[in-house]
Amino acid sequence: MILGRRNVLPERAGAFRSPLPVALPRIGLVLGGARSGKSRYAELLVESAGGGVYLATAEAHDAEMAERIRRHRARRGDNWTTLEEPLDIARALSAAAGSRPVLVDCLTLWLSNLIAAGRDVERETDALIDALARREGSVIFVANEVGLGIVPENALARLFRDHAGRLNQRLAARAQRVLFIAAGLPLTLKDERS
Repeated sequence: MILGRRNVLPERAGAFRSPLPVALPRIGLVLGGARSGKSRYAELLVESAGGGVYLATAEAHDAEMAERIRRHRARRGDNWTTLEEPLDIARALSAAAGSRPVLVDCLTLWLSNLIAAGRDVERETDALIDALARREGSVIFVANEVGLGIVPENALARLFRDHAGRLNQRLAARAQRVLFIAAGLPLTLKDERS
């Protein structure tokens, strides 16, 4: 997959690191299913542009999640500054001043955190969109595509799925580049090059 005008990113996540900087979009969205390789692919995008700020939304509520977070941290190198913010990512984006790219991983966990905390998802999404309008540098979002399976049996799961679909649509509408990752392979859904 060719990104920018002169750079190639790996067809297999983790197999190749481009020595040339990649022209990142101002807003990018990397979608995929669980274990599709979307986080690693997004990391490679930002790393190939010289690294950036990793805005992590996960919280370690149990040992298994703590281990996942530890593995994510371990695979990131020195080119990253990590900010951990489970709820107020609009404020965190504003705090990550400057032109360094920001990778937000992941919107789906952020949405879970908002629902669990009883926050107004639409208001928080509006705040995120407003923060993006004020941001100078690139922001790359990672999110699960959860609407490809069966309709969930319970109301909470349906509410979550519906919020996730609307959130992804709103960000995809504003993004210059949207990728869908399946089995570690990218599919370009949108690419508006400037």
